[in-house]
Amino acid sequence: MELSFESIRDSLTSNHVPEIVMVIAGVVALLIVFTYLKNKESTTYKFMVFLGLIVGVLLIIISIGAYDAWDLYSTVIVVVAGFTLIIRPFREVDFAVILALLVLAVAYVLLGGLAGGRLDILSDGWPRIIVAAIIGIFVYTALHFLEAVVKLFGKLLNWWPVLLVLGIVCMIEALAIYQGYGSIYDYFSSSSDIIAGI
Repeated sequence: MELSFESIRDSLTSNHVPEIVMVIAGVVALLIVFTYLKNKESTTYKFMVFLGLIVGVLLIIISIGAYDAWDLYSTVIVVVAGFTLIIRPFREVDFAVILALLVLAVAYVLLGGLAGGRLDILSDGWPRIIVAAIIGIFVYTALHFLEAVVKLFGKLLNWWPVLLVLGIVCMIEALAIYQGYGSIYDYFSSSSDIIAGI
């Protein structure tokens, strides 16, 4: 059997894979809430967060591979659940500083390559250090803003009552897809149409 993007995509959208993954995501989210409320310092809680990270990555991969085969609302639920589970262990990590220092070091090295050219003054001494520092500060500022936005949404979505609701929604969404409604939204839309017709 030839392994191609289409064959992988077909396997991700058939055999109830989306429903199974959403149920797993919902169960893991509920277990994270339960273990967090019981003891957020426990090994069980940390393991659940790690398991959530793996399931979150799986959700994102599946949503990328199957986004056009699913209902829009199902895809949104999968992406939000995936993001929520992925961001949880990284909420306190300051990626902006790490990446800015990396960019600063790369800029410093690359500025050394300007020696002998029109911008020779920037290739040595204090000008080289100052330009590299300015580039690093600019990158840090931009990334810090983006990181703050991502962490804000991550903290809101990982607040345990929201995570609890998200876990339940994942499981209900999986049930709706399995029953052939396509999405929770479609189920409630068809129910309201029936009620309006009565």
